[in-house]
Amino acid sequence: MKKYLPILRNSPFFKGLTDNEILSILHCVKATTISKERDSYIFRAGDSTEVMGLVVSGCVLVIQEDLWGHRNILSKCHTGDFFGEPYAACSGAVLNISVVADEDCEIIFLNVQRLLITCQTACEHHQKLIRNLVSVLANKILILNDKITHVGKRTTRDKLLSYLSAESIRHSSLSFDIPFDRQQLADYLCIDRAAMSTEISKLQKEGFIKTNRNHFELTVSDDMDSRTKTGFTKG
Repeated sequence: MKKYLPILRNSPFFKGLTDNEILSILHCVKATTISKERDSYIFRAGDSTEVMGLVVSGCVLVIQEDLWGHRNILSKCHTGDFFGEPYAACSGAVLNISVVADEDCEIIFLNVQRLLITCQTACEHHQKLIRNLVSVLANKILILNDKITHVGKRTTRDKLLSYLSAESIRHSSLSFDIPFDRQQLADYLCIDRAAMSTEISKLQKEGFIKTNRNHFELTVSDDMDSRTKTGFTKG
């Protein structure tokens, strides 16, 4: 596990912990490592789990899909990101999501149930970790709230603009890369890919955006309200 310490140090789950404390916690929560090939399942809907996953290489998609193969992407997790925390923390909860490797990846599994049982010595780093877990769960709620905001819009155009505006704010720039390819973006926004492509073309022709693959640049008029411009920079 020592080879993963540079990644773990930067994870919000291990914020404020020393290397020795991190290694101690990994032992406490029975950390194990697995490797998965692209398109293979890590969690499947209908299962239950006591572990949450931490991506230490590659990336994974958290999805919902129906019997006909329609896919709704909830989030994309990159190196240092967690998945499955709410289900692992709630004993007996049945997964209503699946997690699929978007590329070859390595995952560390952590047994959250062991974390929620305070150790006999009530060690300080154990308490820090519980506080960090609450922060991670709160952040996951914010991420899902963003998705609800986007998909709640009435039209494909409005969903696209809502998402791109939020990404621009998140990057503090009018020029940014998004984490999805075009099919994944359509699945994330719950829209038809062909309809989305049509709207992207229209937005380019109308001068709202410039795009190349997963790179976007937003265009705003000079008379745009100064408060809206706050936090944006070119490039």
